[in-house]
Amino acid sequence: MSWETVIGLEVHVQLKTRSKMFCACSTTFGDPPNTNVCPVCLGLPGALPVPNQAAVRLAVRAAIALDCTVHPTSVFARKNYFYPDLPKGYQISQFEQPLATGGGVDINGKTIGVTRLHLEEDAGKSLHDRVPGMTAVDFNRCGVPLMEIVTEPDLRSSEEARRYLTVLKQVLEYLDVSDCNMEEGSLRVDANLSVRRPGEPLGTKQEVKNMNSFAAVERALDKLRDVQLTALQAGRKIELTTYTAREGELRAMRVKEESHDYRYFPDPDLPPLNLVWYGIDPADERAALPELPAAKAARFVSAYGIPTYDAGVLTANRTIAEYYEAGVRAGAAPKDVANWVMGPALQDANENGGVFRVAPPRLAALIALVREGVVSLQAAKGVFAEIALSDREPRAAAERLGVLQVGDTAQLGAWVDGVLAAHPEEQRRYRAGEGKLLAFFMGQVMKASRGKADPKAVQDLLRAALTQD
Repeated sequence: MSWETVIGLEVHVQLKTRSKMFCACSTTFGDPPNTNVCPVCLGLPGALPVPNQAAVRLAVRAAIALDCTVHPTSVFARKNYFYPDLPKGYQISQFEQPLATGGGVDINGKTIGVTRLHLEEDAGKSLHDRVPGMTAVDFNRCGVPLMEIVTEPDLRSSEEARRYLTVLKQVLEYLDVSDCNMEEGSLRVDANLSVRRPGEPLGTKQEVKNMNSFAAVERALDKLRDVQLTALQAGRKIELTTYTAREGELRAMRVKEESHDYRYFPDPDLPPLNLVWYGIDPADERAALPELPAAKAARFVSAYGIPTYDAGVLTANRTIAEYYEAGVRAGAAPKDVANWVMGPALQDANENGGVFRVAPPRLAALIALVREGVVSLQAAKGVFAEIALSDREPRAAAERLGVLQVGDTAQLGAWVDGVLAAHPEEQRRYRAGEGKLLAFFMGQVMKASRGKADPKAVQDLLRAALTQD
């Protein structure tokens, strides 16, 4: 009998605020160590935390987008544990009464349930490469606002886990609640995995913590599944173990904690979080939600008649989607705009910090030149590169580059006659039935014209000349 993999994820997302969760310290990434700290985030005696209204609002917005039930009142709790990067000896989080519960994320028609979404503060960072033979601690991240999104154990493979994370990240970026920059730690993943025979109760889960790439999550889950299967098939018991996945290898850290090990209790310094007191109305937040990726992709397919694949690429983020629609509004055909955005425009943006350097109206004007036969598609790519670097309009750039197509029948006829006169043997073979030689003649005419000849007109002239007796 086969084994079934059961996976649940805990995603820690840094909220997009300028200040920390309970104090006014900056959340700027990359500042010198231990400069963005104060008595509150360092947990010094007598310092009192005050919740960040902007962080609460962003978390509510995310909860609504994930179809969670947002609770009017939630409670901050102390999660007690000792670690060098946790100066207070506890982390302010939420436990029994989180901000939101329920909800889900759709991946390819399957809903992955969301158990809860709650607010918490981040811990500091241990640095093992700054002082030889010692570990340094940077407390700048202490108190940075996080929301933790916990799934139901609904995932059945590492590939499903990666797909869920991809969709979740996309939604959060559309909402602008987080930059989701995994390299800077704005989105980190803890993954729980167990295996069982189909239909049996859940097995003993083990956890891999603090992964900051989806590829790392996928690799770690595959390795952890292999570890558990090897143990079970050898008759060994699965231990509650927490791992790290540094450098692609699983490393056991400790026996996994249960919730009671953290001795949660309501934080006496913080009253219950009442949304009304913060002027946050979930109904208003729902009304202000942007069009989310799945809905936008479906609309692109129905409204613009483009393939589902194209719609998926064009709605990967809001910047691409808005650029595409602006190109369509500028008058270009939707499929033509899609091809250009997914090709040269997106390639250029990726090479220039995500900035689309050709304004949508100018892209539409370039597409029109191709449609009208003024420039060839190949030449138009060179024109695109030119207008990305200058203020020239597409036609002016094409003239400067000398790539305007020649449609004058007399000039085209002269090029065609010259090519045919230079290749009598190929003419004979074409007339004998080698139709593929038409491409050869086309190539020769385009070469003679230095790419300026209108290909459609050249093809018509060639066919006419080659069928004459």
